[in-house]
Formats: sequence, C-alpha cells, structure tokens
Amino acid sequence: MFVYPDDQNLQYTGRIDFSDPKAPRFLYAASMVTLRFRGTGARAVLRGESLYWDSFAGVLLDGEQSKVKVDTVNLQEDGRRPGDERTERDIAQTQKSYVLAENLPDAVHTLTLFKRQDSSNRITFLGFELPEGSEVLEPPQRPARRMEVYGDSVSAGEVAEAVDYAGKPDPEHEGEYSNAYYSYAWTTARKLRAQLHDTAQGGIALLDGTGYFGNDKWLAGMESVWDKLQYNPNYGPVTEWDFGRYTPHVVVVAIGQNDSHPEDYMKEDCGGGKAARWKERYRQWIGQIREKYSRALIVLATTILNHDPAWDDAIGEVCAGLQDPKIVHFLYRRNGCGTPGHIRIPEAEEMAEELASFIEGFGEDIWQS
Repeated sequence: MFVYPDDQNLQYTGRIDFSDPKAPRFLYAASMVTLRFRGTGARAVLRGESLYWDSFAGVLLDGEQSKVKVDTVNLQEDGRRPGDERTERDIAQTQKSYVLAENLPDAVHTLTLFKRQDSSNRITFLGFELPEGSEVLEPPQRPARRMEVYGDSVSAGEVAEAVDYAGKPDPEHEGEYSNAYYSYAWTTARKLRAQLHDTAQGGIALLDGTGYFGNDKWLAGMESVWDKLQYNPNYGPVTEWDFGRYTPHVVVVAIGQNDSHPEDYMKEDCGGGKAARWKERYRQWIGQIREKYSRALIVLATTILNHDPAWDDAIGEVCAGLQDPKIVHFLYRRNGCGTPGHIRIPEAEEMAEELASFIEGFGEDIWQS
C-alpha cells in the first residue's frame, strides 16, 4: 500500500517546499510529516542532497525515536549545480525505500518522519509504503498553541546528542550527533504543548557578510533568510515564504551568537559605529517580525553557549527602546557562559525548562488567536 505525499491524511509541520505536491522538500530542521495508521510496519521513499556531513532523517514511532541514514548526492563535489541534467539524474538515483518500522503489533500507530539537521542536507519525501492490509487513519489533532524560533545551530540542535561532551568543546563528527528533536527549541515546544516552526540555520548571524553560514563567496545572515522558504542558494533559486501559512502565538528570536565573526565589535566597542549599525538593523528586523505577527509574544534571547555579554546588553537596549509590552528580553541563568561547545541534551533540557517557565508566566491569553 502506497501513501502519496499529497494524501489528505498526512499532517505536515514546518516550512516545507510543496512546489511539487508529489515530492515535497524538507530543508529546515524539525520539518516533519506525520502518519497515523493501522498496520505492522512502514517505510519511507526519500531522495537526498547534501553539502557537507552525512545525512540522517529522524523517526518517531509511538513516541520512540530512531534515525535512518539517507543516501545523498554531494552538491559540493565536481562543481554540481541544481537543475543540471547530470545532477538531477544523480539525485533521482538516490531514491530509496527506508525501513522506519517493522514487526509491529497489528494496531494503531503514529509515525513522524522529521528533519534532524539544517540545510547541510535537503530531503525530498516521496511517500510511505505500508504492508498490504494496512489502513491510513485521520491524523492526530494538532496542538492549538503555535511557536516559531529564529536561531542558529543551537536552535537547530546541532551536535546535541554528543552527551559525553556536555560542557566541553565539540567532538569531531559527521552530522550523526545533530538532532533537532533535542534542541532547546523543540524541547520547549513539547513542554508548552505547541507546534513549532524551527527557522534555524547553523552558523547564521543577523547581518549578511558575517557569521559562518555560507562560503568564501557569500555569507547570508538572518536578515536575508528569515522570510524565505528555499533559502540556501546551493539548492537552487531562493524563494519567498508565505507567512499566511502559519501564524505563531510566540516567537523566540535567538540571534547574536555568531555575530562576533569575523570581528567581535560589540565586545571591543559597544558604543562604536559598527555596534550602532547592528543594533539599528536588529531593531528594524524585530519590527519586520512584528509586522508579520501583530499579536505574538516576541522573546529576544541568545543561548548559554559562550559569548560576550555585550551582545545581550545590545539586545536588551533594543528591546527597551521598542517600548512594546509583548516584545521582551530573556536571559538564561547561565546565559553566555554555560558551555564552550554546542548545547547537549541535558543543557537543552535546562534551557527549555527556563524558557518554557518564562513563557508560561505570561498566562493563557498569549495563546489566544
């Protein structure tokens, strides 16, 4: 039994490219598709593209988590370009059926296939395969609460599973430790019983030309990414996101971590011209978010990953100047001094507990549409 991607009983969450309804593309971390079915197993048919690291898809089956390694074409090799005949042929050849679950009791199951990583890879979903005699059921009811997080690698859950390195620099890896499910973003959403759009990309800063997202020819900042669907030019033309498809009640903005690269001007001269330019652009960007989400609670923050507190001071200054009671500044207990490496599972749990408690403190009214 084959379940095509445009089956009305499939439930999608995240910024997903549906330009081809029979082959939706997952680029953002924590993008997902959920299937509720009666049967004894399930497979997924996928195609893969990558830029670096190995590629993995996440699986949630009745609350239990696993992963599958996805075959990909590396677009950084041999000068490949999306749309080239050879490249498209090779991508098509990565098409494969992956076992997600097998030997299950013949009962009702809930299965979610999700994107573990950021745009280090792109996965095309082509459908689910179920054993003959299976039955596709209506999807579970969505949570009424809706969240969105704008962030970098920490918000995307990069290297989160390297728990032996909690409080330490990152180990060498090939993407196997990255898992958006264990990011503080998704962990917070689960605690709050909320849907999540995790608009996060490793290495990204606010301003174009800064941070680490890109290469020696271009560096894209969140100012160019936040309103995009397909945002990584290595996968083809950049496209706009339709904000009418999802309106969050709560927005968490966690940008300011990578902005010190290549120059930590906020630390060196927080009153100088470069710092003033950053603060003004940050203020403008938060205003753009407010224009899209007129009623949302907007939480401005960074993370517990080590960084100079001058960045948090700058964010606090901008927040105070906005004079909007539903735009607030939040600092974690160990803000900016919790770890020299990426946030591991226990540290993400710590952050999520604090952030969820802070958001809940605003009461039920913030979740009203």
